[in-house]
Amino acid sequence: MKDLISNYVSRLEKVFSTENISAIETLAESLWDAWKTKKTVYICGNGGSAGNAIHLANDFNYGIDKGKGIGLRIEALPANSSVITCIANDEGYEFIFSQQLQVKADANDVLIVLSGSGNSPNILKALEVGNRLGMKTFAILGYSGGKAKSLAQHPIHFAIEDMQVSEDLQLIVGHILMQWMYKKGQESNS
Repeated sequence: MKDLISNYVSRLEKVFSTENISAIETLAESLWDAWKTKKTVYICGNGGSAGNAIHLANDFNYGIDKGKGIGLRIEALPANSSVITCIANDEGYEFIFSQQLQVKADANDVLIVLSGSGNSPNILKALEVGNRLGMKTFAILGYSGGKAKSLAQHPIHFAIEDMQVSEDLQLIVGHILMQWMYKKGQESNS
């Protein structure tokens, strides 16, 4: 067990690079701008990444400005099972996120997709629609980054061949961003 723990933590540490730190900073600035200009952030993923999207939407809605009611306008696209199952049934699973964006999103809103492989058809369609609408598109990716790595305007790619570590990194990036926004918000309000 000790070897497994040590190896797991080591792999988490090794995948952070200067390039990723720069891409995370770009996402941080885009989120800060969205907060200040009252733009909306949309976040999505499948499976564990869907759970992470919902978790991070909560953190950004409430956690960055606790109690003041002025958190980030953010929506986790996988959160509404009625919408997801309706679109999947009527249009196809690959449209569950892109159809929602076509209805709700505006230019300069932010889209964050979370994916281990970067090849899920619904994630790729979301990025295509986001780019077409003039959104700022980001992807937090594992493995090779897949097709999403070239579709996203700002990919944050962790070259790790491990789904659990990939999903952990989504939350780590999200929590870093949340703490940064909380701190920056506190500094600007004082």
